[in-house]
Amino acid sequence: MTGAPWHADPLTWGTGPHLFEVFLEPTDPYSAKAFGKLDALLARAGADRITIKIRLQSQPWHMYSGVVVRCILAASTLAGGKETAKTVIAAVAAHREEFEFTHHAGGPNMDVTPNTIIERLEGYSGVQLKAAFAIPDLDREIKWHCRYARQNGIHVSPTFMIDGIVRPDVSSGDDVSAWAAKLLA
Repeated sequence: MTGAPWHADPLTWGTGPHLFEVFLEPTDPYSAKAFGKLDALLARAGADRITIKIRLQSQPWHMYSGVVVRCILAASTLAGGKETAKTVIAAVAAHREEFEFTHHAGGPNMDVTPNTIIERLEGYSGVQLKAAFAIPDLDREIKWHCRYARQNGIHVSPTFMIDGIVRPDVSSGDDVSAWAAKLLA
C-alpha cells in the first residue's frame, strides 16, 4: 500500500444545504459525546436538509491524538471509506481510556507504543490499519485538517460550525433537537 495511489474519503454525511461541521479530537470525552449524536442528528434533521462534516482536531495534550487521527484518516483510504473511518472513530469513543493518559500525563498508557495503539484500534474496530497507516504521504490529509481548523480559529474540541460560522452556543451536551433547530433556523 505504501507506493500505491490512495484517496482519503471525506468524512461527510448527508447532502443538504445546511452545513454542520464538527471539529473532534477522537480521544476527548466531549468529542466522543458529540460524535455519538451525529447519526441521530442526521436522522432528525434529514440527510436531504443537512450535511455533516467531521473535521479532526488533533490536540497535543491528548498524547496519542496524532496516532489516533492518522489511524482514522488511514481507515478512510480503505474499502468503505468514510464508513470504515466512522467505525474506527466509534471504537475510539467506546474505549477512550485505552487511547488516553490519566490526567494527560500518566497512567497505564505511559508504556504503550504507537504500534500498540494501532493494534488496539484494529482489535476494537475490526479494521486492519497498519498498511494504510504507513502511507508515506498520508500526512498531507492530516495537515489539511489541521490547517482548516487553524484558518477557522478552532482551538478546542468539540467545536461546531453551522454554515461556515463558528457557533460557541452549540455544545456536546445539547440535545439533538437543539442542534437540529439551530441548523434549520
